This record gives sequence, C-alpha cells and structure tokens, in this order.
Amino acid sequence: MSFKAFININKIFGVHSKDVSFLKSSEMLQSGELQNAFIIVENGRFIHIGKMEDYIPNPNYDVIDFEGYTLMPTYCDSHTHIVFAAPREHEFEMKIQGKTYQEIADAGGGIINSAIKLSETSFEKLLEDASLRLDSLIKMGTGAIEIKSGYGLSIESELKMLRVIKALKEKFSIPIKATFLGAHAVPKKYSSNQEYINEVIFPILPIINEEKLADYIDIFIEKNYFSIEDAKIIVDESKKYNLKPKLHVNQLNNFGALQFAIDENAISVDHLEEVSEQEINYLKDKATVPTLLPSCSFFIKIPYAPARNMIDSGLGIALASDFNPGSTPSGNMNFVWSLACIYQKLLPVEAFNALTINGAKAMELENEVGSISVGKRANFIISKKMNSLASIPYSFGEILIEKVYIDGSEYVGLKNDKTFI
Repeated sequence: MSFKAFININKIFGVHSKDVSFLKSSEMLQSGELQNAFIIVENGRFIHIGKMEDYIPNPNYDVIDFEGYTLMPTYCDSHTHIVFAAPREHEFEMKIQGKTYQEIADAGGGIINSAIKLSETSFEKLLEDASLRLDSLIKMGTGAIEIKSGYGLSIESELKMLRVIKALKEKFSIPIKATFLGAHAVPKKYSSNQEYINEVIFPILPIINEEKLADYIDIFIEKNYFSIEDAKIIVDESKKYNLKPKLHVNQLNNFGALQFAIDENAISVDHLEEVSEQEINYLKDKATVPTLLPSCSFFIKIPYAPARNMIDSGLGIALASDFNPGSTPSGNMNFVWSLACIYQKLLPVEAFNALTINGAKAMELENEVGSISVGKRANFIISKKMNSLASIPYSFGEILIEKVYIDGSEYVGLKNDKTFI
C-alpha cells in the first residue's frame, strides 16, 4: 500500500461527491470549495478529503505540505488533434491577409495539406512529436485527453495515426481516449464522398476493432465536407464495431447536423458556433454533451458558440481546446478558460466546471477524473496562491500552475531521450 497525505492546502476547488458526474445550468456555479484542507491518496486515488481540523496523522503516510497553495482537478480536454506531421504557419499568414477557412482549403491548404505531410512522416516521428506536445499539455494542467485521427485520409495513414494514439496511451499515465475521424475531408482523387467512404472508412473499421484502436467515431459534418446522409451511413456501419459517435457539428453552417447527432445518441456534439434557439432547446434533457471550442473561434475569427445562452437555458457545457495545426494551434486550457470568460460571458466558476467535471463526462471518464472526489484518480493541479478561481482566466498569458500530479505523484515529464518518467 502507498499512502500520501497532502496537508495544509489553502483552498481546494472542485470537491464533489463521486455521484456528481455533470453540472448544468445554475449547478455550474458550484465551486466545490474547501479551505484549510487535506487529502489522502492511496495507490493513486483519493480516499479521504477533509478540513485540517479533522486530520489525523498516521506514521504510514508520506506527508507533503502544501501550505499556501491552491489545489484543483486537472483539466479534461475532450477534443484535440495533437497527432500531426507539421504546423501550418503559412496558412496563418493567409488568415492575416483575410483568406477564409474555405479559401485556404481551396488553395491547397487545410486538412488535405496536413494529410499529405502526414503520409510522408514516419510512425516514430509522429509519436515523438505528439509525445512532446502531450508532455507540454500535462505540464499546463491537462490530466485527461481525447485525441482524434483525421489527418491520414487513407487506410495506411489513418491506421498510423491511431497506432500513434495507442502508443501514447501506453507511454503516458493520464487517461487518453482515441477517436477515428477518417471522415474529416475527401482527397481529390475520389470522385465522390461515397467512393471515399467505401474505399477508406469501411475497410478501416474492422481493423480498428481487431486492434482496439479507437473508442469513438467522429465525422466533420459540414458543407463541402460530409453531409448528414454521409454521416448516417458511417454511424450505422460503425455501430457494428461498438464505436460511439462524438461529432463535429454546426461549426460553419447550420443544416440539421446537431439534431441528427443527438438522435444518434452522440456522446458529445462539438463546436456549435452556429446554433439556433430551437436546437438549444432540443439539447435539453439529452445525455449528449455540448462541447465548445473558443480557441478555434479566436484563431480563425468565427463566431463564438453561445455558451451564456446555453447555460441560462438550462444546459451544461464542456470546454475543450481543439488543438490542431490549422485552426487552433494551442492546447493551453488556461487560455481556453480566459476566452470562455471574456468572449462567451461565462463566470470563472462556470468555465472551471466546463473544463473539468463536464469535460470528463464528454469522454465518459466521469468516474475517473474531473473532480476531487473519493475513489477518483488523484490527478490534480497545484497553483500559486490565488484569491479566487478568477485568478487564472484573469491572468491570461501567465501560467499560475506550480505543479501537476498524476495518480498522486508529481508529474516530471520526458527525459532527454524522450522516454516518459
């Protein structure tokens, strides 16, 4: 048995009973604050959380004194694309010149450009680069993550990406969920979406199942990419292999994709920049988690999803980074927190819950991470002394995180030889 006692904690945020798995509407104002507190961790999981006045010393405890520090759960980033071959700075210059997302894609940039570069990059190089990215994200506070494929767009390259994600699961100790996003774009060599689906998507599914390469299926349901009819065909086929849908919807256009995703019992619907009041009402009392990606709106200058209206209408939301080389080249969830407050009018505590406990729900990890709860994994952040939860989004551009603990142990990171410690 391995026991650790973390004592004299100035403040803990995100303390909930384990049966609290998702917060919505006014519940998102719950900070779960506990002052002058301690936690006990056994074999990487919380077994006791309380006030220092109730702490009973034990000679079997390895004691760590956190006097003056603030503790909170690590972020749960439920939407990323961190496996890619190369950044796309030249497209950044095109954006500055006023080119739209679609104009950049039509000029040979975008998803297809990333797919070409990925096809030329080895598994080993992809794994090394993705490991460095993930290492950096953990140090900034991310303690659970979902990673998508989608820059392969061929059987060989999509499988290469998914095998990289599987290797990351084996290399890092944080929870990692894998999503097959083969339906991200259609290479020009295919005469139709259906031809691409038949020749690439369908043949990959049994291999994914055999090698256990993915937890979810995703589809970029968007004009000029994949229609609702395409998505229906793919989702129906993926059900044979127990891949649950987590879907890109309503990013650039609104044509019914959100309702389709909800009717298919999607675990989450992601983006929602273009969403109607009727669709917000349709989301009520549904299990599907609305997941918003403010960093994407910031970077490519599209509308922000109406988070304030969603919460005021009775919904709960999750926030994620959308880290990818084209539309969101950052996985810094501290910055996501700031954007949600500044541009989506969330109170800091609402955004905090969207980044943690609700993000965990969007990955079906609500029993493992997302809050400081007895029985959950001891994945938490230690920050410099803060006046309130507002300190992090207020101090945008600064990193207030002092240390990150994964399974109750301080996260050190990668050695120089790129192996995990």
